[in-house]
Amino acid sequence: MALACASHARRLLLAGAQAPARSFHAQPFQAKVGVVEFLNGVGKGVEAHATKLEEAVGGDLQRLLETRTLRLKKLGIPCKHRKLILSFAHKYRLGLWKPRAEPRKVE
Repeated sequence: MALACASHARRLLLAGAQAPARSFHAQPFQAKVGVVEFLNGVGKGVEAHATKLEEAVGGDLQRLLETRTLRLKKLGIPCKHRKLILSFAHKYRLGLWKPRAEPRKVE
């Protein structure tokens, strides 16, 4: 019985290796992402701080991704927006999230 289960599990693992990526819909993403595009992708009112942040980091997205919460606080960004920026920056660094070409429409 155990041998049959192991054989079945091995077959599933091998079949799963050939499975396509789990993308149900093609989503257009930004080709080049800057600070403004990143903040627009986050949405939820964070884009209101785009000029302040772009000026502080010099328009360099890599510096925004390395920014800590204390620096954002000194720039006068509210706690909720700081949390969103830092959360999406972490997801972007890991490759789990990218800003969309067109912002989502909130209904």
